[in-house]
Amino acid sequence: MFTGGIGQIDSCHTEKTKPEEGMLVVKIGGPAYRIGLGGGAASSMVQGENEAELDFNAVQRGDAEMEQKVNRVIRACVEMGEENPIASIHDQGAGGNCNVLKEISEPAGARIEIRKIPVGDETLSVLEIWVAEYQEQDALLLRAPDAGIFQELCCREKVPFAIVGRITDDGLIVLFDDSDGSTPVRLELEHVLGSMPRKVFQFQRVSPSLKPLRLPSQLTVREALERVLRLVSVGSKRFLTNKVDRSVTGLVAQQQCVGPLQLTLSDVSVIAQSHFHHTGAATAIGEKPILGLLDPGSMARMCLGEALTNLVWAQVSHLEDVKCSGNWMWPAKLEGEGAALYDTAVALRDILLELGVSIDGGKDSLSMAAIAPLDGLSEEETVKTPGTLVLSAYVTCPDVTGTITPDLKLPGRGRLLFVDLSCGKHRLGGSALAHVYGQLGDEPPDVEDVQLLRRAFDTVQTLIKRKLVTSGHDRSDGGLVTALLEMAFAGDCGIEVDLGNSEGEAVIPVLFSEELGLILEVSPDAENMVCQVMEKAGVPCLPIGRCLQEPQVRICLGGDTVLEGDVRELRDLWEETSYQIELLQANPTCVRQERLGLKQRRSPAYTLSFTPRVTDPDLLKSQTRPRIAILREEGSNGDREMASAFHLAGFEPWDVTMSDLVSGSTSLSLFRGVAFVGGFSFADVLDSAKGWAGVIRFNPGLWNQFEEFFHRTDTFSLGVCNGCQLMALLGWVPWRGIELACQPRFIRNQSGRFESRFCNLRIEESPSLMLKGMAGSVLGVWVSHGEGRVFFPEQTTLTQVQEQHLAPFRFVDDDGQVTESYPLNPNGSTAGIAGFCSPDGRHLAMMPHPERTFLSWQWGWMPLQWKDSIEASPWLRLFQNAREWCDQ
Repeated sequence: MFTGGIGQIDSCHTEKTKPEEGMLVVKIGGPAYRIGLGGGAASSMVQGENEAELDFNAVQRGDAEMEQKVNRVIRACVEMGEENPIASIHDQGAGGNCNVLKEISEPAGARIEIRKIPVGDETLSVLEIWVAEYQEQDALLLRAPDAGIFQELCCREKVPFAIVGRITDDGLIVLFDDSDGSTPVRLELEHVLGSMPRKVFQFQRVSPSLKPLRLPSQLTVREALERVLRLVSVGSKRFLTNKVDRSVTGLVAQQQCVGPLQLTLSDVSVIAQSHFHHTGAATAIGEKPILGLLDPGSMARMCLGEALTNLVWAQVSHLEDVKCSGNWMWPAKLEGEGAALYDTAVALRDILLELGVSIDGGKDSLSMAAIAPLDGLSEEETVKTPGTLVLSAYVTCPDVTGTITPDLKLPGRGRLLFVDLSCGKHRLGGSALAHVYGQLGDEPPDVEDVQLLRRAFDTVQTLIKRKLVTSGHDRSDGGLVTALLEMAFAGDCGIEVDLGNSEGEAVIPVLFSEELGLILEVSPDAENMVCQVMEKAGVPCLPIGRCLQEPQVRICLGGDTVLEGDVRELRDLWEETSYQIELLQANPTCVRQERLGLKQRRSPAYTLSFTPRVTDPDLLKSQTRPRIAILREEGSNGDREMASAFHLAGFEPWDVTMSDLVSGSTSLSLFRGVAFVGGFSFADVLDSAKGWAGVIRFNPGLWNQFEEFFHRTDTFSLGVCNGCQLMALLGWVPWRGIELACQPRFIRNQSGRFESRFCNLRIEESPSLMLKGMAGSVLGVWVSHGEGRVFFPEQTTLTQVQEQHLAPFRFVDDDGQVTESYPLNPNGSTAGIAGFCSPDGRHLAMMPHPERTFLSWQWGWMPLQWKDSIEASPWLRLFQNAREWCDQ
């Protein structure tokens, strides 16, 4: 669950080894703090009750860097295969040491030394060390002979490690305190974790008081859209997606954004298992919290229906392979809520069984209520959240390159087909439309025909595998009209739709009901074939319209035009709420720039000045491949994708940590190249890469080693993101000899926040050996940084950089022209500069991530004509150039 919500495990590691006498009980991760006390108890109670007994200041820590370091140790053990030193592992969560150490030693028992548990606060009492719920901690069992290699791995990754006890095989958990010789805890595990009496809950159902939906009598589609498109659950999620890293690992085949404008409309998430194959996994979400206020059973079925109609756009192995994780958030102790929770679980069980889909885990939060004072009064009221189920569906994916996205791809040619999975119903209860008019309604949508849902899923999968579908989207929040508009928004084109007479149905229910359904874009040549395949499978499929070249929308129903307008104006409505939120979380000037520029945006004019090609297979098999050090520091996170990119170019990549160089276990003298990877070295608490640079500059032995490598004429270097910032601080780029105070460096983005974007980058003429033959190309590339704005303390340095062509990358607009406008220039760099090279061309530093775009399926968007006409990602050429230079 560490990356992207999806994990994978080798079959030899699926079973924990049972605890055996003499095994070591080990803790790794961050030290204990008082924070977290009371959290476990508070999580199961209505907030406001028993305040004296609970610590409401308790929060769980979120130390991402420690979590990453612990993960690196575990992954290193896993990759040892059958030699994995970890016999058993358990993550620390609720209950802290008290829980995790009991459970990992069950049923054998263990003697635990409380004073050997690492603490960050020496004032902690024995009780606090035992029960505090601090995070980023794991408990493990090791056999004594394996302790040495495991400790070496922990030291290499700078992870705290402690042997805190041994397995005893007496069935007891004994906590020993050597400060006074006492045993504060001595319990028989069978009494604590053995067979317990089953709890019995007495629930009573409370029927909700529901009223029919009453909308304005003359409500028009445009008036309804004015409200619905602004609803946060319907509109753009730009305010969420651009501030988180969506390309890290280089294994993300489908992230949140789609189309040439990168709008937040992806239905499904897809990750690859590796950089060398196309197999992977897909995941999608289903949630319908408002429906639970009308009918908990309907909510459960529609949650699964939504998850599957999102998941269907990825190529999956089989519907029966789909697994779900359920997150239950419910005020279960309040009147009527326990029964509603039970009814939801039963309804979910039944539809899962009928579809052949399973649920294999999840999480619950059953205290979703709080006691609060009424405004201006001494009285109190209990405020509760709607009982909510969120399903995460995930499944194996045989080909991550076959994912269908919602953006229309055939303007002027595409045909639109509608697959109705509601059996002709148009219920508005619990819809976004009801929401924006402050109502619930009385009749929610539901899964009317479970087998129809199954047939539709399987049939669409068949069509995708036969490459008969170019775009697809599900009917969900906002209804059919919103789904159609979103496809046009993402494709930056228009649509013309005629829904026929719809058997006398009123316009508003047809367009705004949130029943299950699918919309497909197909080519004119495939339309008849798709309809025939659907008909043969017993799935209703209706041609409803076509895609337009011009950005106009026209929707007809019953012979009347019910909506007509400019796609760009409607897209502005859809972006409005996100825009207002972003004004509060980023530089308002940048936010306004992005909003004003969106109307003028179009598909980027990518160009190629060379022919991309795959690497010669014989080169990959060569026994004399040049070595390159993939160098990382504590907090770095871009090493795996960097290693893969250089491997596919014919190098022999070595994973090298700064601790390796400090300890002398390896040396830069062994390598032809060094790649400084991206990430957040030392969490960038001293600003970009300053901690990493300090480790090198203030260690004379290290500094000399780096200097020798830099001055060797047979070496080269690449720095990306954090590594780019490091190279500037070391003075490796743009040239050696600039006074430190005048050295160009990278500072906080102009937007004031981290930026994750798929940007347009133009490659300029330069002496860089890694960019040979690439000048003049305009390519898409991932950026992910918070401090990427080039700062020149001296204007003369900028002038010299430009005159000597030492700025080989420029951010450009959709026409390929250098820009300083946000977000096309995501950090606000002067003259669009996104990196430097040295005058001799051996050293290259860049903020964007070519190592996360060196495979075609990693691109956030690629022109349709490129997908069939080029055999490799253009960015692979950068790494291939380095190999050719080494050979020469």
